Amino acid sequence: MSVSHPVIAITGSSGAGTSTIRDAFAEIFLRERINAAFIDGDSFLRYERDEMATVIDKANQEGRPISHFGPDTNRFDLLEQLFKQYGESGTGKLRQYVHEDAQDLYQQAAGTFTPEADIENDTDLLIYEGLHGGVISRTWTRRRMSSSHNPVVVERRNQTNSNKGVDVAQYVDFLIGVVPVVNLEWIQKIHRDANIKGIATEQSTDTILRRLQDYIYFMTPQFSLTDINFQRVPLVDTSNPFAAIDIPSAEESMLVVRFRDPEKYPLHSFLEKFDGAFMSRPNTLVIPGGKLRMALEIICTHRIQELVAASKQA
Repeated sequence: MSVSHPVIAITGSSGAGTSTIRDAFAEIFLRERINAAFIDGDSFLRYERDEMATVIDKANQEGRPISHFGPDTNRFDLLEQLFKQYGESGTGKLRQYVHEDAQDLYQQAAGTFTPEADIENDTDLLIYEGLHGGVISRTWTRRRMSSSHNPVVVERRNQTNSNKGVDVAQYVDFLIGVVPVVNLEWIQKIHRDANIKGIATEQSTDTILRRLQDYIYFMTPQFSLTDINFQRVPLVDTSNPFAAIDIPSAEESMLVVRFRDPEKYPLHSFLEKFDGAFMSRPNTLVIPGGKLRMALEIICTHRIQELVAASKQA
C-alpha cells in the first residue's frame, strides 16, 4: 500500500457491474477534480484474442480446462508489478488491450495489445477495473475434466514462473468487490451469450463448468479481502439459472454491502439516506438494488477524499 500514490481496485467477474462502478467513480473524480489513471484488467491478459482461443481449445482437448479467470491466461505478475511501481513512484509501464470501440483510437484491430507505454506521471491515483484487482496466486490443484470413460484426475501443479507467489492485494489501498450471487451471475452470462453472441445455453453451460475451478481458486478469495463488497441478491426465484427466462432487474434485487472495517464508516447515517435500508449484521448494510450509483456516491466519496488528501500531505 502507498500513502503518496494510492491504488484503488474494483474487482469482479464480467457482467457483475464493475463497469458501472468505474463510471460512477469517473463522475466522483470529475466533481472532486481528481486526476486518475484508469487501468483496464484486460491489459493483463497473457494472449491476444486469436491466440487465446487457440490456447483454450488446445487445453480443453487435453482435458485440462483453463479460463480467463486463472493464471494460465493472465499475467498476474505484471499487474502486481504495476501496482507496486505506481505506489512507489506514481507511474509505471502499461500496454492497452484494444476493444472494439477503441480500434480507431489506437489504429489497431480489436483483441490486440498496444506497445507498452508510461503512465502519465502527474496523476492523483490509479484505479483498476477488472477480474483480479485483489488476486493472490500461489499453487493450486487442477482437476482434469472427466468423461464417460475416464475418471476425474487430480494433479498438483505449480503455476507458471511468471505468476508464482503473486500477491496483488497487498499493493491496493482501497479494494472494492462487485459480485452477484452465483446463480444470478450464471443467468447474466447465459442471457448475454444468447442475446449478444448467439451462443446456445448448452455451450454457455460448458463454459461455466470449464471456468468453475479457476473461479473458486482465483475469483472468490478476493471477496474476503475487499474493503467494501457490493453483492446483488435477487428477490425472485433463481433456483434454476439454466432455465431462467429473464435476468432479474435491479429493482427486483437488494444490495448487500459488507464493510471489512465498519468502524471507519458512519453506517447509521447511511441508513437514513436509503428508504427500506437496514443492517443485517454490524458490518453489513442492505439497500434497494436500484441504488448502486447513489450508494457509491455516499459510501465511497469520503474514502477517496481521505486517500487523495493523505497523498498530497505526503
